[in-house]
Amino acid sequence: MDLRQLRYFIAIAEQGSFAKAAAVLNVAQPALSNHVRNMEADLKTPLLFRSPLGVIATEAGEILLRHARIVLDQVAVAEEEIRCHETEPEGEVRLGLPGTINEILSVPLIMAARRQLPKVKLRIAEAMSGFVLEWMQDGRIDLGIIYTSFNDRDLVSTHVLTEELCLLGPVEPINVAKLAPGDKIPYGDVAELPLILPSPPHGLRELLEKKASEVGLMLNTAIDVDSYGNIKELVEEGFGYSILPYNAIARELRQGRLIHRSIISPILERDVHLVHNATRPMTNAVRAVEELCRLTLTSLMETGRWKGVRPPPLEVE
Repeated sequence: MDLRQLRYFIAIAEQGSFAKAAAVLNVAQPALSNHVRNMEADLKTPLLFRSPLGVIATEAGEILLRHARIVLDQVAVAEEEIRCHETEPEGEVRLGLPGTINEILSVPLIMAARRQLPKVKLRIAEAMSGFVLEWMQDGRIDLGIIYTSFNDRDLVSTHVLTEELCLLGPVEPINVAKLAPGDKIPYGDVAELPLILPSPPHGLRELLEKKASEVGLMLNTAIDVDSYGNIKELVEEGFGYSILPYNAIARELRQGRLIHRSIISPILERDVHLVHNATRPMTNAVRAVEELCRLTLTSLMETGRWKGVRPPPLEVE
């Protein structure tokens, strides 16, 4: 096998189709099929399962896919170090972000990257934190931001900030559950409200259930829905209340479409982590984007553009 065959195989597996891979690679489809047949003959095992709905990697194909990505990443690192060791970072960097963070981080980060890293092509994908973690584990992205600390031999995460979770409600009080005046509300009172929350096993739902269990509470969940946009719309229409990061509702608060309360006893927070792969060496471009992410997050926090967040505690040496 050569590097070209590995690139072709990755494209076919990721696209799930010979035709789509051929279009992406600008290679004739029969040539791709021939390469795969040769690889399967050399390895004496099927690498792809062909069906009317497309192609997927077999168990042997998954093994090849994992190693092929590592090999090509290492080759890219070698080429960059040889050709561009002392020059500015260059290449493509894939970053995965949860939806609420994507809303506030993407544009400032892209603008900063265009100014400071003009030769870096930054690609940002949005998904729930759990999917971002899966993408990191599969090698589909180079960097990710998740809500869970995750350190093992494959991935390393760094705590970059902590964001407060708050109660959001409709502007017009709901008859069955009127909020007491003031800017704070105990979690015990929140638990009794009709809540609209992501369904299990969503990370936010698990955190809220865990915090409730720790203080002997049971949440009164009225509606399960896994879209922050839908949650906010249902709350605005008066179907219940919810618990989200302040940043996720900042626009609606400015527009006077929702109200919010800080939650106490206990204060609800979740940590934000920047994660990278520990089994593959980072290119200069990935390393530069990782540092730029840290700087941009710090700037958003310090300038007040990202409200309701605080830096991680200082490590004691």
